[in-house]
Amino acid sequence: MDYDAYFELLSRPLPADRPRLLEALAEDRLLRRDDAGSWDITNLGAVLLARNLKDFPALERKAVRLIVYKGAGRTETLREILLTQGYASGFAHLMALITALLPSNEIIEQALRKTVPVYPPLAVRELVANALIHQDFFVRGAGPMIELFSDRLEITNPGTPLVGADRFLDAPPRSRNDVLASLMRRMGICEERGSGIDKVVLQTELFQLPAPLFEVRGDATRAVLFSPRAVDKMDRADRVRACYLHACLKYVSNDHLTNTSVRQRFGLPASASSTASRYIREAVEDGAIVPVDPEAGKRHMKYVPSWAAVVTAP
Repeated sequence: MDYDAYFELLSRPLPADRPRLLEALAEDRLLRRDDAGSWDITNLGAVLLARNLKDFPALERKAVRLIVYKGAGRTETLREILLTQGYASGFAHLMALITALLPSNEIIEQALRKTVPVYPPLAVRELVANALIHQDFFVRGAGPMIELFSDRLEITNPGTPLVGADRFLDAPPRSRNDVLASLMRRMGICEERGSGIDKVVLQTELFQLPAPLFEVRGDATRAVLFSPRAVDKMDRADRVRACYLHACLKYVSNDHLTNTSVRQRFGLPASASSTASRYIREAVEDGAIVPVDPEAGKRHMKYVPSWAAVVTAP
């Protein structure tokens, strides 16, 4: 176990002697005494701080797989990496690898070249951390997987979510791995406030990307970030999903979706009010959003996610 990483991540000095070191690790349930008085590494200690998860047969398949494909399909693999370090001790290395493999664009600002990542780094970090923390460790033979395609980034973890995929943004934080989540929060890897998905959606809006997709596939949960695509190249499902998540983001900020906010979301000029109205109408027709006051004038229409609609008694 990489106990040095434990103290470094928590910004704590390394104990001067072995007994105090062991006691510190035991306090966080990373070690425990066995019946013979010796110390055993717990599953929590192994999954967070293992130097090599292959040394722990029960957790070997929980190592993170990072796969890069050629094109938009899975027919041709360019590179596959198995990261066998513990999630906490190896998180910085994992993010460095992902960053190096993700595409970037060069832009010129004030005569200087600047490299800009295609995917928001904060969004990628939040989704990777979520996949590690919220996985179901009882799903055998599967671990977190990060797949990079030419047009998207998919992050998958074993297990179905504890809340519906369409409510990730607003639902109160829930985790099936509370102790793991708490320790990773203290190590600065994640947060438990439940605002991680808010950040993901906000970052994709700031980067003018298609809305992320959250879905359940069998006994796994998948988050997808899409590469840049012009709004006129998005299909109806893309636009409706973007309007829905935009409405959710506004709602949790005590605000509403409006024609103006939709234009800002899609990077449309002020003259494209009718286009924004069409996108809103599509989302209403598909049941994704609803007007706050259906009787309000066209200029004053505001919208919320469909689940936030106020039902008025007859």
